[in-house]
Amino acid sequence: MLPMAALSLPPVGVYCSGGGATPNSSISNNNLLGNHALDAAHIQRAAELADGSAGFTSPHPNFGCVIASKSGKVAGEGFLYAQGTKPAEVLAVDAAGDFSRRATAYLNMEPGDCHGDHSAVSALVQAGIERVVIGLRHPLQHLRGNAIRALRSQGLQVDFLGEDLNSKLIEEARKSCLLVNAPLICRAASRVPFSVLKYAMTLDGKIAASSGHAAWISSKTSRNRVFELRGRSDAVIVGGNTVRKDNPRLTARHGGGHMPMRIVMSQTLDLPEEAHLWDTSDVSTIVATQRGARRHFQKHLASKGIEVVEFDILNPKEVMEYFHDRGYLSLLWECGGTLAAAAISSGVIHKAFAFVAPKIIGGKNAPSPVGELGMVEMTQAFDLVDVCYEQIGPDMLISGFLQPIPDVTPVIPSVDETFEIDPTVTPYESRIILFYKTWDPYGAFSNFSPHQIKMPNDSGDYATWLSVEHYYQAQKFVGVDDPVAQDCVENIKSARSPEEAARIGRSMQRKRPDLVRCEWESVKIEVMYRALKCKFSIYPHLNAMLLSSAGCVLVEASPHDLFWGGGRDGEGLNYLGRLLMRLRSEFLVRLQLTDDIDIVCACTDSL
Repeated sequence: MLPMAALSLPPVGVYCSGGGATPNSSISNNNLLGNHALDAAHIQRAAELADGSAGFTSPHPNFGCVIASKSGKVAGEGFLYAQGTKPAEVLAVDAAGDFSRRATAYLNMEPGDCHGDHSAVSALVQAGIERVVIGLRHPLQHLRGNAIRALRSQGLQVDFLGEDLNSKLIEEARKSCLLVNAPLICRAASRVPFSVLKYAMTLDGKIAASSGHAAWISSKTSRNRVFELRGRSDAVIVGGNTVRKDNPRLTARHGGGHMPMRIVMSQTLDLPEEAHLWDTSDVSTIVATQRGARRHFQKHLASKGIEVVEFDILNPKEVMEYFHDRGYLSLLWECGGTLAAAAISSGVIHKAFAFVAPKIIGGKNAPSPVGELGMVEMTQAFDLVDVCYEQIGPDMLISGFLQPIPDVTPVIPSVDETFEIDPTVTPYESRIILFYKTWDPYGAFSNFSPHQIKMPNDSGDYATWLSVEHYYQAQKFVGVDDPVAQDCVENIKSARSPEEAARIGRSMQRKRPDLVRCEWESVKIEVMYRALKCKFSIYPHLNAMLLSSAGCVLVEASPHDLFWGGGRDGEGLNYLGRLLMRLRSEFLVRLQLTDDIDIVCACTDSL
């Protein structure tokens, strides 16, 4: 497991202002505070567990679960590894076994019923859990309250930190839950990805010498921490100046796991023709620019596999709103002072990490980490909250939030409650159903959803695949007479998550196109259709969800996948949505034929 300091919980030994606490450090007098101390300790442990996949998978809602017996002893633990994998509650119940009966389940966040199968709730109910303690409500409106209602309807006692349970210890435990899902909470509240500004500076506040030389300000230990920060992010953002002066790679360099995208913001596209970021053999690069900028250079970038996205007005707010729509959860800004100031002024930066090295470089014209903000008095300065100080080798890491984490305690009626009051207020648009991430309202439509399928192989036997995406990626290399291709199929099949299966398949296809079966382009649509048909045939609740969408247009809302998705402005082919609508029509025809046969039989019986 990676250290906890990066984007969520502070590691042991870190001093945090504002009442922050490390797991278990605040539990000092169990005899005095009794059950509250026990509840707080187990909730903090659940929050710690929730951070378990950081750096190994792309950012996702973080869930952890602890099962404790009547005596308070931990019987089982689990955490969500990646989107499309088993819920934390299922893993914890499996680990606890028979000790789950009449036990208490501790969850850092309300379960998200993203797939229509209530697997987290069902696991707790069927295991015989008696009480559920939850750190905070789900920040996504379409998920909030669903699991609580389901649990309480089954007779389980459900307690919330800060609502049903209150004390200093409970407050600190709840804060741990807020921190571990700060990216999701901030994204839901601000409608932009959770953005972290990171920089390294000397003791006199310089990020480079007057000459521009900056290698290295911070120690190797600090730079390793930066790699961890990158691994916790969907993408790393820099400006054109950074590309021109530093020629960075912006990789996580951890020898496996999640590799963040690289994003370059450049208004004029005054960028070098050759740069490390133009090498996309391991990870992709996106260039955001002003509409119409250097068309010939855009073609040059496209020839290298670089995606260029044009904006009418290139500013941090517009770019962040775009990447929010693209499904990004967390971004790391490693830019220079000019772009950093623009991002802060735009209100898109949520947290800052400053690595301060015990060095003095001086220089009247030496750059600072943040450019002009238009402030003339110290009273205008941004005061960071939840500030943490950590010694990293010879350097000091100072981190804090530019704005408090939004409170997700409900103060207004939920969508369901509003609908009961006014039935004309409907939660979602009924004519077009958009789906993309597995935690979307219709996330079960995604090929990344955690639903196993059984598909026939060449020998006529049936093999189990963890998801549609696992099966689809493996089929690229099935039947190819090469041991590398055969190993790739096995690696995809055993991948822990759909995300990792996709990463393995896409990487091999990019690096070794000769290993892809020759007819792949002509058969890949039917391969996906067969897998989808299996999925929606063997899971009744998924079949019912698909049929309930009759009359609606289904759109896979990926803004960058122009084949399976709908694209940013509807320019994509939306083949995944098309296949689902084709499958829905097939199911509806079959359902109608069944009804007609039943009517004929009923009429025959009456004669």
